[in-house]
Amino acid sequence: MVCKRSLFLLFTFPIYCHAQDTVKHLNAVEVRDRNSSDFRSMNQVEGMKLTAGKKTELINVEQLTVNKSTNNARQVYAKVAGLNIFENDGSGLQLSIGGRGLDPNRTSNFNVRQNGYDISADALGYPESYYTPPTEALKKIEVIKGASGLQYGTQFGGLLNFEMKQPDDLKKPLEIESRQTAGSWGYFGSYNSIGGTSDKLSYFGYLQYKRGDGWRPNSGFEAINAYADLHYHISNKHMLGLELTHLNYLSQQPGGLTDAMFAKDPRQSNRSRNWFAVNWNLADLEWDFHITERTRWQTRASGLYATRNALGYRPNRPSQPDNGTAPRDLLKGVFRNGTLESRIIHRYKAGKQENNLLAGIRAYYGRSKEAQGYVQNGSGPQFSFADETSTDMMSDYEFPNMNYAAFVEHIFRLGPRLNITPGLRAEHIRTRAQGYYRYRETDLANNPIIDTLIQENRSLPRTFVIAGVGAGYKLNTDAEFYGNLSQNYRSVTFSDIRTMNPSFQIDPNIQDEKGWSGDLGIRGSVGKVLRYDANVFFLHYGNRIGEYLYKTPNYTVIRRRSNIGQADIYGLESFLELNALQLAGYTGSDWKLNLFTNLALTQAGYTKSMIPDIQGKRVEYVPLMNLRTGVQGAWKSLKMSVQLSALSEQYADATNATDGLYSAVNGLIPAYRVADISAGYTWRRYTVEGTVNNVLNAAYFTRRATGYPGPGIIPGDGRGFFITLGVKI
Repeated sequence: MVCKRSLFLLFTFPIYCHAQDTVKHLNAVEVRDRNSSDFRSMNQVEGMKLTAGKKTELINVEQLTVNKSTNNARQVYAKVAGLNIFENDGSGLQLSIGGRGLDPNRTSNFNVRQNGYDISADALGYPESYYTPPTEALKKIEVIKGASGLQYGTQFGGLLNFEMKQPDDLKKPLEIESRQTAGSWGYFGSYNSIGGTSDKLSYFGYLQYKRGDGWRPNSGFEAINAYADLHYHISNKHMLGLELTHLNYLSQQPGGLTDAMFAKDPRQSNRSRNWFAVNWNLADLEWDFHITERTRWQTRASGLYATRNALGYRPNRPSQPDNGTAPRDLLKGVFRNGTLESRIIHRYKAGKQENNLLAGIRAYYGRSKEAQGYVQNGSGPQFSFADETSTDMMSDYEFPNMNYAAFVEHIFRLGPRLNITPGLRAEHIRTRAQGYYRYRETDLANNPIIDTLIQENRSLPRTFVIAGVGAGYKLNTDAEFYGNLSQNYRSVTFSDIRTMNPSFQIDPNIQDEKGWSGDLGIRGSVGKVLRYDANVFFLHYGNRIGEYLYKTPNYTVIRRRSNIGQADIYGLESFLELNALQLAGYTGSDWKLNLFTNLALTQAGYTKSMIPDIQGKRVEYVPLMNLRTGVQGAWKSLKMSVQLSALSEQYADATNATDGLYSAVNGLIPAYRVADISAGYTWRRYTVEGTVNNVLNAAYFTRRATGYPGPGIIPGDGRGFFITLGVKI
């Protein structure tokens, strides 16, 4: 028998088999390239992840027409529903995003990973991310809301995974890309990458340098980021991978503003001696074993060695000028940790349906240090204590943490339409704090009355199991109902179990945050005209940790950190994208015109609290409305996008104070609207891109900082212009 296979009308595959003069015709199959879009939901099985029944979003970064050089978050994440973004500066050195009522500060409520491994300072004790991969080097960004805790552990927000451009995707022995960006306020960014594939070895690496003076005075920065990734294919079943990442940057911190200062001139700064420095080093070794066509085993060992130094004059009154002689506050952090993770995925058939099993284990050890004190060392970035035994030292701690975990999830397909995915995760966590803090009281003339060191050695071991289940039901090939219910938790962090000074107190009985979350939604498409994803969610946040004003037994009012109450957060998240030309009947490929809307409506309130003035108040940093909408157009190789971000007002603290008073730490964050325009043109191997951020030059701010880079109001950048020239060889 001789068979001939031909391609008919691009998407139709008839197979003609000549045997005993019979002809068999198969039904037409439509193939859609989802990777040509810049945004989609994740597949039910995505690499070594099971995402069936979960709220997922995937950004195809290479398809974006945005300001990639500065990592402009409100553009990059424009289609991810409900994200609240802190905009600290225009450099993009740090990413601060949150959602569903979770604090955006340094993305600490997400489990943040790069190519599947942790990149935050300490996944348990200090889950803040001072390192963010450059958008220019990314292939895609994966977001799994809430229910990802079963696979990835401690967090309420979900998973945020940056996937770099992969060596195995390169098709040549040598590929070179160079992108040079210049922009407002002395900005210059240079991104240069090299990669290729030959026989068994694939490689990819980049070097990025950027500097700028900043929109405000005293906000200059300089950064170098380097990365290398090697894949060695021992055979068609075994692959060894090695990744190395280095980031070093120094930035000046212009400080915070009071409400009156912001109203008068949001660009002003009266802090010239505040500095921030980061040195981040990551290593990851991966072994990927395709045991059979249906079974894959991945094991990776990763480690972090990093430092973070924050130095500055930071009184509680942002309006108080810095006379240049007062001592500066220095906070030094050294973060060291290692992780071993191993997971296996297996697919098998039960009857006519294919099921998927995923199981994994994790072992984590961290040993980080933090010290804080006052220094008399001039005005530059000198990050050292003159004497670590002096009375200027306020605290010195070591945090030995460990975590063992195991999980299992399984997709059961009960017919061609319905799937159910239950899961379990067992955790053993031990967080410790060993060190001292200085307790000091002064009289009205600032003379010390009490000055003593208090030693601490605290340990919080706990073992528990969390569970969850997700489900999906396909209405047809283009529409799916999905839902999930999952327990969540978040362990107490360094800042939750240490005391820094007598004006700030930690509740000695502070406990982990626990709760659960659920989603119910529908996603899909209507032909090539409309794509949609709409869901309602509920997040029950028990034991929520926060800060409030507390009157001590000697009638001193201080800030206290404790489990302040129970919060219930619920709302609607929706995404719609309309292909306007398809709707109008245009079927050509030269022109494209898409309109998108990403709308989140969120109610968030404290339903129970033993603390006065908390119960019944709105949860901090939760706008009722979060809207991002825009238009994307293209003609052949010319692309353009226009985007509007609009957020309603929100509160900076749990008491819902509206006036920032002298410190500007608490108070209202007014509603704001920011518009951005980007365009790009590609001719052969050359690219030119341009962006105007904050086109209307809106005066706005997204946060009131309690510590660095404040305290006080941190304004967003004004109108800025950027142009990029790129070449691929």
